Amino acid sequence: PALRTDPVLAAEWEPKLTSYVYEEGLRPAREKAGVLFGMGMTEKQGGTDVRSNTTRAESLAGDGEYLLTGHKWFCSAPMSDGFLVLAQAPGGLTCFLVPRVLPDGTRNVFAIQRLKDKLGNKSNASSEVEFDGTWARRVGEEGRGVRTIIEMVAATRLDCVVGSAALMRQAVAQAVHHATYRSAFGGLLIDKPLMRNVLADLALESEAATVLAMRLASAYDTDTEEERAFLRIAVPAAKYWVTKRCTPVVGEALECLGGNGYVEESGMPRLLREAPLNSIWEGSGNVQALDVLRALQREPQALDAFLREVGKARGADHRLDAAIKNLLTELADLEGIEARARRLVERMALVLQGSLLVRWAPPEVSDAFCASRLGGDWGTAFGTLPHSLDLASVVTRARPVAD
Repeated sequence: PALRTDPVLAAEWEPKLTSYVYEEGLRPAREKAGVLFGMGMTEKQGGTDVRSNTTRAESLAGDGEYLLTGHKWFCSAPMSDGFLVLAQAPGGLTCFLVPRVLPDGTRNVFAIQRLKDKLGNKSNASSEVEFDGTWARRVGEEGRGVRTIIEMVAATRLDCVVGSAALMRQAVAQAVHHATYRSAFGGLLIDKPLMRNVLADLALESEAATVLAMRLASAYDTDTEEERAFLRIAVPAAKYWVTKRCTPVVGEALECLGGNGYVEESGMPRLLREAPLNSIWEGSGNVQALDVLRALQREPQALDAFLREVGKARGADHRLDAAIKNLLTELADLEGIEARARRLVERMALVLQGSLLVRWAPPEVSDAFCASRLGGDWGTAFGTLPHSLDLASVVTRARPVAD
């Protein structure tokens, strides 16, 4: 999306970025059938506050060509062929494309100081890099760097939602599979009422995350004015909630395997290390909550689109109807809203998930979700669903199916 602000750059790079061919090695992009992109926006002194960036961009005689000087504290995927970065040009903060290899085949100045020693996500390197007369091409207008790159950020936030939903699904599938074949105390774990409650609870969280991720992806592909307005609130709300739920889901799923889940060979520790990452990438929880508030205050059409979406399920479940009514009451008073922004965004995400499940999931799934997440008949840990629900059907639906 960012590259499309410059048709020349888009024509040059987009076909290779969307290629299904992977070519390793550093060569001029024109010689490769497929390329990878990273980005470098954050700096030591600012982090998410990219407007405080100090990396400088000096304009050259060539149209749109610059030399960059400065440091990037987090530069993703340093093996990539190109990077979108932000730097201070004479006209203000601006977006630039930094190729790893220059058109004449020589290496661009891209000094990797170190790779980050991260908690997880180790196979996907993050780096600290230094620019020192690094050649770059401007993307968009000077002084409009944030506006240029924001659509890419929105797409990456959607990717974080999809990634967290996928992590949850993998963890829940492992837990259900283990319980299906593990015998203890005279029977299979999956047939034990308490374990079934835990698995059903995890399955609800996973399915709610998945259906929300798919709804956002559909809106992104449709790309109408109505859907863009919906995404303006739905993406940061989903990014906030789904990525936050990933870590407790994976932790509980790991526990379903007992001590085996804590052993590296099970694969669960890797999932647990990976689980917090999407909540941090592309703006942590507070950033997402504040982004929703900005949309509420500045873009009334976004709230209208969101309410129309959740309203499609009105009348189908009394607990959902009550949750929508309570949400409208909260939205009616935005004075001093920042301190309760997380609470509000959480409710918005849950109501949206409930609306989608009521419309698209089997009745046993939507009933259990609305009873627990919206109706309040739920504890503070997984495995505390009302015992009267059809939990066996929820677990059966979550069971992995062999190819």
